[in-house]
Amino acid sequence: MNRSMDTKVLVIDDESDVLDFISYNLERDGYEVLTATNGTEGITKAKSDRPDVILLDVMMPDIDGIEVCRQLRADRSFDETIIAFLTARGEDYTQVAALDYGGDDFIVKPIKPSVLKSRINALVRRSGRNAQKDDHILELGDLKLNREKYKVEKNGKNIEFAKKEFKILELMMMSPGKVFSREEIFRKVWGAEIIVGERTIDVHVRRIREKIGTQYIKTLKGVGYKMEG
Repeated sequence: MNRSMDTKVLVIDDESDVLDFISYNLERDGYEVLTATNGTEGITKAKSDRPDVILLDVMMPDIDGIEVCRQLRADRSFDETIIAFLTARGEDYTQVAALDYGGDDFIVKPIKPSVLKSRINALVRRSGRNAQKDDHILELGDLKLNREKYKVEKNGKNIEFAKKEFKILELMMMSPGKVFSREEIFRKVWGAEIIVGERTIDVHVRRIREKIGTQYIKTLKGVGYKMEG
């Protein structure tokens, strides 16, 4: 079952080209999309239309996104609403402030349509809202990972993975676009009681790339890895 068919998304951004781009791509994948061009309009639409997900730009002329989020989170009826900040700004202090005021995620523009869709699905899946029977299936581009059957396919063709390789790929496919440090990958895949070197992580990532192609996993020098469709 396609989770997007049951998901209503409100996009609040003062740039019309951004609204058009996101609306076109999400609607094409079955999402119901609402738009607002400023914070005041966004709050009004959020209260009247009750979206499942709000994509919220930080920098807007009347009320900035952080204040919009603060006002919505002050209303207990929005406790279960997913709010993700969508912005071109990448400063650490902005991200911290946005998340401190109740944001669920921080997505930096520009973003590929396939990655945006996957990030929305990941947020819905992690929150437990709109849970579906196919939650064990992760998809990104032409990749499909079945968490129950321990199976990975590319263009319908099965690919064999060692256990740790599978777990790293699963971790990254659950949050496309998110940057994972080597320390985080180590902690979540190997566990705190086992010590491995950074070289071990790099070797596993290289093997995954050899199997699925080099276009999916990007290296951020001195930071870690992220997965994109």
